[in-house]
Order: sequence, then C-alpha cells, then structure tokens
Amino acid sequence: MRRVIFNQKGGVGKSSITVNLAALAAERGRRVLVVDLDAQCNASQYLLGRHDEVTPNVGQFFAQTLSFKLKEKPLSDFVHATRFERLSLIPSNPELMEIEQMLESKHKIYKLAAALKSLQPSYDEIYIDTPPAFNFYTLSALISAQSCLIPFDCDAFSRRALYSLLDNIAETQRDHNPDLRVEGIIVNQFQPRASLPQRLVEELRGEGQPVLRSTLSSSVIMRESHEQALPLIHLAPRHKLTEEYSALYEEISG
Repeated sequence: MRRVIFNQKGGVGKSSITVNLAALAAERGRRVLVVDLDAQCNASQYLLGRHDEVTPNVGQFFAQTLSFKLKEKPLSDFVHATRFERLSLIPSNPELMEIEQMLESKHKIYKLAAALKSLQPSYDEIYIDTPPAFNFYTLSALISAQSCLIPFDCDAFSRRALYSLLDNIAETQRDHNPDLRVEGIIVNQFQPRASLPQRLVEELRGEGQPVLRSTLSSSVIMRESHEQALPLIHLAPRHKLTEEYSALYEEISG
C-alpha cells in the first residue's frame, strides 16, 4: 500500500501523522518506508533525531534525473534505516526547493511513481509526507500513491481549503492516476467538548465527505515526541493520543 498524507494548508499535522502511522505499522510487524518530500524535513528529523543534512536524500534522487551525464541510481540507494525495527526512510533536503522549477520544465513528474513501484516488493506499506502546497512534489506523490489521507483541523479556513484540495485530487485522478482514492479525512487536534469542531465534522459527514471515525486529540505529548524524536508508540504507548493513533491505524487497515 502506498499512502500519501496531503493537505495544502500548513500546521495540520502531516508529518506527525505520517511518522506515527508508519511507526505503528512497523511495530505490528509490517515492513515500512517513509518518503519525506517536504523541504522542511520534519518527518526526517522526527525519525532520525538529526538536524543536519542527511545524505543520500530525496533531493539528490531528483537532481540526478536532470543530468544526462550521470547514471541514475535506483531509489533503493537513497533509503536509510532508522532506529526502529522494520521502519526505513528516504530523507528530505532543502535542495528540493532549488530544483523544483527545473524538474517541472524537464517533465519529471512520473519519476517518483516509477521508482516507488520498483521498491514496492520490499515494503508492505509506504507513507509519503508532502509539503503544504499543491506543487511538483505533491503532484508526484499523488501520482505515486494508491490512496490519500487528508489531515484536517477544525476551523472555517481549513474547511474552505479542503474543497480546493479535493478538487486537486479529483483532477489528478482524471489526468494522471485513475487508481488513486481518497482513503479518508483525519480530524486532527479535535476538541470534542467544543461546539465548533463538532458542528464542522457533522456538516462534513452530512455532505458525504469521507471523514474517518477515528479522531486525534490535541496534546502536549506530541511536542515531547517531536523533541525526543520518538514516535508515540515508543515514547508513550499507553497514552490516550497513542491509543487514538492505534484506532486510526486499525480503521484505515480495514
């Protein structure tokens, strides 16, 4: 299964959701790969616990496709093991921002999809973290994926952005990847006792939007998880938020 975690709005928890779902899958015995396509490198730092540049990285993978003089290395050469058993990573790099326009002009939009398909036999689940924009890398991820998870925080701005996001996914399905499906909308930082979040979620479900049953609460434990570079299942396996992530993983796993 190749999943992309995508939202054009920043601050909705894409990297946290990517890493924690991947860690849960690995803890359950699955062979898991995380691909970090965000130049901010949050998922990479979360898993590796490092703030310096990690090589080789996904920026170098894309950069090599721009030169006819270089023999392209397979995507498997850019995979790093993490401290967590069965969980691997292709780290990101700020270079992604510098080469984006060149990649677009050279029509390299299908490179990632072909490379990930070649890696698929080595992994049970692949999670792709994306930047907070609908750009070359996000479109590459959507073309590469079989399903899309959409983090959503409950406010009016996020709701308006959600409709634009769904339009972009539908266009990608029509033009590039008819097999892509929206697996679900993940309500993140949910406050069940507040009236606005409850109303927004009910209205979205009333519209027929694929809002998942499992929701994720807001908790300081997530900040501690980031600081210690430990996914929740390893930092606090009995915490309420960890249990919510476990329920979410079970729901999307069927």
